[in-house]
Amino acid sequence: MSQSNLEERKENLKEMILDLHGGADIEDVKRRFREMMGHVTAFEISQMEQQLIAEGLPAAEVRALCDVHVSVFEEGLQTPDQPELTPGHPVHTLKYENFALNEMLILLDEAIAQLPDEDELRRVRTYTEQLMQFNRIYVRKENLLFPFLEKHGVSGPTQVMWGIHDQIRDQAKAFQAAVQAGDVDAIKETYSELEKNMRSMFYKEENILYPTALKMLSDAEWLAIREQSDEIGYCLIRPGDAWQPEVPESERISVSGQPTATAYGELALEVGSLSPQQVDLLLRNLPVDVTFVDETDTVRFYSESVHGRIFVRTPSVIGRRVQNCHPPKSLHIVEAILDGFREGSRDSAAFWITLNDRFLHITYYAMRDDQGTYKGALEVTQDVTDIRALEGEKRLLDDE
Repeated sequence: MSQSNLEERKENLKEMILDLHGGADIEDVKRRFREMMGHVTAFEISQMEQQLIAEGLPAAEVRALCDVHVSVFEEGLQTPDQPELTPGHPVHTLKYENFALNEMLILLDEAIAQLPDEDELRRVRTYTEQLMQFNRIYVRKENLLFPFLEKHGVSGPTQVMWGIHDQIRDQAKAFQAAVQAGDVDAIKETYSELEKNMRSMFYKEENILYPTALKMLSDAEWLAIREQSDEIGYCLIRPGDAWQPEVPESERISVSGQPTATAYGELALEVGSLSPQQVDLLLRNLPVDVTFVDETDTVRFYSESVHGRIFVRTPSVIGRRVQNCHPPKSLHIVEAILDGFREGSRDSAAFWITLNDRFLHITYYAMRDDQGTYKGALEVTQDVTDIRALEGEKRLLDDE
């Protein structure tokens, strides 16, 4: 197909989406789609979403239309022929996880239909605990797959999907709370919406996201994703290991998190000097997690703490725009903080939250050189639960 025909198809897709946004009749749009478009590839759908967002349509509005336009295009969506995906390839793993999640939903369907039987309620509680592993898929997508897609210019659709992730997370928490309370009416009500949206996500992933990613990412990038996935974990399954791509060492993407510099001399600091190895050891042994974003809002560094990180970070985040590292619902807050740092109206911003019964303190600091020029932002995260509980006094080595 010529470039001009591709552009015409994309413009037709955009026009139909905008008509849907304006309240056009869905059946009428389906008729136009069949007459004008024939078949459309997943890649064209993602390109269309990206262009709409680039032209000013808010990602939240594209997300609100996502289910609608997928349903409109579903009957003509053409899934391209794909090479056989070998166990161990990240997409094979993701599809296998979806299969396992779908089986869990089937078990929940059957058990919930038998409520309020006490034995069935116990089954629902067991299945729900396993179902909540779904978030490992979303965290891997957000921290591994999305950064590589963004490096290929695909950022709009990833923001749309991240927003849907958060909606499903909220629905899953409501369902889990109903299950724990044993409220049968609430269980059925919350599960109905959760189940529908999870299955809808399966479709979006396997017919739009994954084909698009397979078209754009190299074996070296997929290998980097696989090598970083273990740290986050998997949903209900163990991935295979048969996929062994032949990627030359010179093309491999470093995922070790180790500094590239070696100890050939020391770094002159404001006070004293340290070797690169000492700098690395110092940062990794801090009792806090730190992340540095430069003046262009690009993530340049995060500490890989020996104590274990509080929030997930993976090497794929390096070079990523910080705006793409936050869910859409909190993006405006991040922008306001960074704008204040740049303008000089703010030097820091602190907040604290309770997560999994732990009290976390997070502070952002503006970093400026001796001339006061803004050079970036430092995020410092600390679990202060145990510190808050301290009382009295404890002298050094008193417990020995």
